[in-house]
Amino acid sequence: MVSPAQFDHEKLDVYRLELKFLTWATQFLADIFGPSPAQTRELREQLDRASLSALLNTAEGNGRRQGRQRAKFFDDARGSAIECAACLDASVAKEFVCLERIQSGKEMLVRIVVMLSKLVGRFDPDQYRVRENASGLATPFEDEDDDEDDDEYEDDDEYEDEFKFRA
Repeated sequence: MVSPAQFDHEKLDVYRLELKFLTWATQFLADIFGPSPAQTRELREQLDRASLSALLNTAEGNGRRQGRQRAKFFDDARGSAIECAACLDASVAKEFVCLERIQSGKEMLVRIVVMLSKLVGRFDPDQYRVRENASGLATPFEDEDDDEDDDEYEDDDEYEDEFKFRA
């Protein structure tokens, strides 16, 4: 049996998870449309754009040849995934939904951000960026002279192979 043709980005685990999140987000958006669409319009539009942006930037980044270009698109995708998480938090803060309703979406987003962070590091290890530490607080920009490797994801074997290509 002949397998269907695939683009390289379709083989990425992070891309597949982003597709899964996009499907989840589409249902979530339909759920919060509900009785007062005018109240939720801005949040729905922002979440819809950010979730699609994460997926598209991952695909485009994987198609780039130069490492820094790839890293830039993966970094943009990561930013969009974090924006999605903020939209979900806002939906709870505005009392459109309860905290339990967004949990599965946030869990997917955490995994997406971890995988994209590793891809950024792989293709542009010298890039300076702010990262969240285990307590959720932002750490300051890395210093050029800092010899310590404080990459919090270094020992995270759970997601180690999630961004690798599938055969």
